[in-house]
Amino acid sequence: MRILVIGAGAVGGYFGGRLAAAGRDVTFLVRRTRAEQLRRSGLKIFDPHGDVSVQPKLLLAEELKARPQMFDLIVVSTKAYALEAAIEDFAPAVGDATVILPLLNGIRHLDALDARFGGEKVVGGFTYIVADMDAEGGVHSMTPLHDFSFGERDKTVTERIKAIEATVQGAGFDTYLKPDILAAMWQKWALLAAMGSITCLMRGSIGAVVAAPGGAETARAIIAECVAMATANGYPPEATAVAMMTERLTAAGSPLTASMYRDLLRGTRVEADPILGDLLERGRKHGVEAPLVRAAYAQLSVYSASIGT
Repeated sequence: MRILVIGAGAVGGYFGGRLAAAGRDVTFLVRRTRAEQLRRSGLKIFDPHGDVSVQPKLLLAEELKARPQMFDLIVVSTKAYALEAAIEDFAPAVGDATVILPLLNGIRHLDALDARFGGEKVVGGFTYIVADMDAEGGVHSMTPLHDFSFGERDKTVTERIKAIEATVQGAGFDTYLKPDILAAMWQKWALLAAMGSITCLMRGSIGAVVAAPGGAETARAIIAECVAMATANGYPPEATAVAMMTERLTAAGSPLTASMYRDLLRGTRVEADPILGDLLERGRKHGVEAPLVRAAYAQLSVYSASIGT
C-alpha cells in the first residue's frame, strides 16, 4: 500500500515516521522549508517506546502538481487551519481507489473533504498522543500514549478498511479499528475541548489549575459542558470515558496541557474554531449553552485577532 502523509509535524511525523521505520511505503508531502530540514537531519522521533530515525521519502506540492501520482492511502495530519491549502496540494494524488484518512481534531473537516473528493473516499480517524516538535524539527512523544484509530463512517467493515488495518498494525504504535468511528471521534472531541478550555482559560497545566482555589470545580464544570454538547448531538461519551476524562483533567500535580495551550504560549495559531467554536455552535443548535467554554473561545478569538489570524 502506497501511503502519502500530509505534513510531517508532531502527529504526521510520529505515525508516518513509525510506519516508514517499519518498512511501509511512506512518502511525506511537505513544505519546502520542512523538506530542507528533513533532508538535512532526517526525521527523528524521541519516544518512551524507543527512539527512531529515518530518512524519509519527500514530495513537494509543486512536484506533485507537475507530475501527478496516485496513492492508495492519504493520511491527512495538518492543523485544521491549514486544511484548505493542503487539500489543493494533495488533490493530484487522489485516484479512483484512493482512501483519505484524516487525523484532524473535531468533525468539521469531514465536510470539507467530502465536498472536494466525495464522501465515499473519506474514512474516519483520530489519534491519542501527546507530542510536539522541537526547534530542529525532532518529534517528541511525551507520554507512552500513541493510539491510532480509524474506521468506516457507516460502521461497516470493508475490504479497504481491513487493508488499512493490516498495513498499520505492527508498526510500533497501538492501532484500533473502531466499530463506530464517529462516536469515538466525538468522544475525543469532548476531551480535547475540555482540556483546551481548562488550560487556555486558566492559563496553566492541569496540575496548576487544580491547585488554584476553585480550579478543580471549574474544570469539572467545563467537562460537564463539553459532555452535554456531545450528548445533545447524539454522541454521548461513555460513562467510563467521562470518568477517565474527569480523572485526567483534575489530577493533582499533572503537567498535562492541551496542544492549543502550548501553541498559545508559543504565540502561534491555535485551533480554537474547529475545537471550541464548532462545538459551541453545534451545542447551541440543540439548546445547550456552555458559558465557560464560550469564555475560553472568546479569549482565544481575541488572541487570534491580536496575531492577525
